[in-house]
Amino acid sequence: MTKIRRLEQGDWALYRDIRLEMLADTPTAYVEPLESASRQTDGQWQARTASMVSPGNIAFVACDAPGRGRFEALMWVALRKPQDPQRPRQAILLSVFVAGRQRGTGLADSMLRGCIAAARDELQADLLELGVHEDNMRAQRFYLRHGFRDTGRREPYPLDPAARELVMELQLKPAADGGAATPYR
Repeated sequence: MTKIRRLEQGDWALYRDIRLEMLADTPTAYVEPLESASRQTDGQWQARTASMVSPGNIAFVACDAPGRGRFEALMWVALRKPQDPQRPRQAILLSVFVAGRQRGTGLADSMLRGCIAAARDELQADLLELGVHEDNMRAQRFYLRHGFRDTGRREPYPLDPAARELVMELQLKPAADGGAATPYR
């Protein structure tokens, strides 16, 4: 049974494994070459994991077994730094990945709902943004289904300046019951 929980600092080796899987599976979805990530030291993976669980960051993982099984999915929300004072408080959705064997099971939907709730309720963001490669239609449809909209902004894709990333955003509203609705403690 797959269990969704928060990433913890001690999860660095499991994070490393899923990050390498992500980069091999969908290279254009992430702005890091697999070769570069593969050369990182254990200390670098520990530092990366620590940054993902530091204040202003919330990362969710799905485990394939109780406790600390293999990660089947990852999603991360972070406060945008620096904040644009001309815009509402912004968070960004990063590192969205669901292993192929879990696609179509509803896991991605559950995890994204958790990220949206965490951005709204814990990070106190008014707006959740993301960048998605122009050729990743599956991801674009997924985000549209969850209420994100294409802002019309395009940014150069860092690994290929001829390609573009679409900027999408979701306006966040307070939880209907007025309380924190963030799952996956």
